[in-house]
Amino acid sequence: MSFRFARCAVGAALFTALGGLSTAWAADPIKVGVALDISGPFAAPGAEVRDGINLAVKLLDGKLGGYPAEFIQADMAGNPEQARQLVDRLVQRDKIDLFTGPVASNVALAVGPTLFGAKIPYLTPNAGPSQFAGAQCNPYFFGISYQNDSMHEAAGQYAANKGYKKVVIMAPNYPAGKDALNGFKRLYKQPVADEIYTRVGQLDFAAELAQLRAAKPEAVYIFEPGGMGINFIKQFMAAGLAKDIVLISSPFTADEDIIPAIGEPMVGLFNASSWAHDLDNAANRKFVDAFRQAYGGRYPSLYAAFAYDAVMSMDAAVRQLGGKVSDREALRQALAKADFQSVRGTFKYGNNQFGIQDYYLREIGKDAAGKITNRLQPGKILSAHQDAYASQCAMK
Repeated sequence: MSFRFARCAVGAALFTALGGLSTAWAADPIKVGVALDISGPFAAPGAEVRDGINLAVKLLDGKLGGYPAEFIQADMAGNPEQARQLVDRLVQRDKIDLFTGPVASNVALAVGPTLFGAKIPYLTPNAGPSQFAGAQCNPYFFGISYQNDSMHEAAGQYAANKGYKKVVIMAPNYPAGKDALNGFKRLYKQPVADEIYTRVGQLDFAAELAQLRAAKPEAVYIFEPGGMGINFIKQFMAAGLAKDIVLISSPFTADEDIIPAIGEPMVGLFNASSWAHDLDNAANRKFVDAFRQAYGGRYPSLYAAFAYDAVMSMDAAVRQLGGKVSDREALRQALAKADFQSVRGTFKYGNNQFGIQDYYLREIGKDAAGKITNRLQPGKILSAHQDAYASQCAMK
């Protein structure tokens, strides 16, 4: 594989990965637009998405379904307007056939209409806004990761199972944050003591910690991805609140991109997820082993896992079509079959093209080598779970 570099019109780095140069120049390659978050408030998960995509591309020899492919990647820094400009460029100038990324739901909502209007399949490696799962569902949007509420629904079910009666919940004030807290409440099924919304990109949580100290809840549930989560957990622990309050995290605040930055204080923290690096199936073992070999021995996060799945899903669909991606409806139908080996094992879409999947409990502990990481716990919190918005989607 080789790379060439250019500059994007909206000021983000742009590069294209080609598999087999002699073949690529002999035929029109399949073009995949990739909007990344390498800078901005979601830079940490954005880097994981990039690494998951690039690993899949490497393992596929830079091809999709055995056919030459270009992966046009650009950083749009979590900025909806910058992302709109990027997607306009990808659609109009680069003539992309498929699209994946970005991390944030507000950005996904901003770029979706352009992609849907052009009938370009959008496979999300992370963002799963409720709008696209419900009334605004679209046949060209594929929720291959999860619907935003669902991870948090599993956490709410876990908190209910534990019998916690006084719980405070907290998330950033943007679409995914609102979906997160709504999801937690849906399966917790009792009033929460307080609901706190923080600023996107916030790094100082002194005011919120004072609220928690005064409220004295049994447990607090947080969805604070990336640097927000790193800073909150450090400050929560430093304030001594852990001795009186159980901290339950979303997987996005307790994943492999967060753990190294905090270290030992993360041990014992629980989180719910539809994927774990020690989930036992052949596709996952292959992915985790290849990821650790490619990236210095570190464990992949769920961001990387779902990004990897997105590319592998594209690969399977293109293979089914014999490379004929110009028939957009046939491409859409091939993707909807989800006929690929997912790192989650069995995977299928519901009527709204969001995944129906199992959810597990993970606890942060140490592996056999003493490395702090998530450890899959026995059993399932939810089985074959479908999101709460599917009934609002008119697709069948």
